[in-house]
Amino acid sequence: MAGKQDSLASRGLTLSRRVLRRLNELDILAQSQVSLEHQHLAKRYVVRGIESGGAVKDLGRYVTFCGQDGEPLPYLHPIDAIGVNGVHAVVVAPILVRIELFRAGRTCQLLITKHEIGRVEHGRRPPLENRVLFRGVNGLVDLDLLRTGGDVAGRTVMPEFWSRGGEVLGIPAAFASAVGAATRGVSCVGCSHSHYLVTRATVIDVAGATV
Repeated sequence: MAGKQDSLASRGLTLSRRVLRRLNELDILAQSQVSLEHQHLAKRYVVRGIESGGAVKDLGRYVTFCGQDGEPLPYLHPIDAIGVNGVHAVVVAPILVRIELFRAGRTCQLLITKHEIGRVEHGRRPPLENRVLFRGVNGLVDLDLLRTGGDVAGRTVMPEFWSRGGEVLGIPAAFASAVGAATRGVSCVGCSHSHYLVTRATVIDVAGATV
């Protein structure tokens, strides 16, 4: 089981060839890959990811990133892509939590994974350690609530998931804001901007208040 979880955390959501082909036909590009990179001047390693994705009316895929406690991270730089529903911004940090969400109609697949630098031994390049924090299958999102802007009565709109036995699977509270942003991303038709990464000049707390 641990091996399967590690593999899932590394590669991201497993989507069928048919789904991937359809996303490609619709020009929805969501890059779930994370990589270990070396900063030569700082003499340290960082984890790199790309916030990306978007939607058409009935289909969406979005990937964003946050800190280990769910906090928004400043992006390294934005990406002005040709077209929409593609890449939006690059982020690098010692630890990244990836929020990956796929939507087909109202049905969603969610994967939350943590990526951090492993132990450096004998001057060798460290491993990139990947771990699944939450996996939600065939969840349901209320699209009508999303059209109100993504937040209702102080509650972030995001998919709900259930176990095979019908019990509610609670998304970790620390990542509610990030999952809410990804939910807006998979419903953002013709998306051309980041939904959770922020500029370095903007500091936003997890609750969404500017400080």
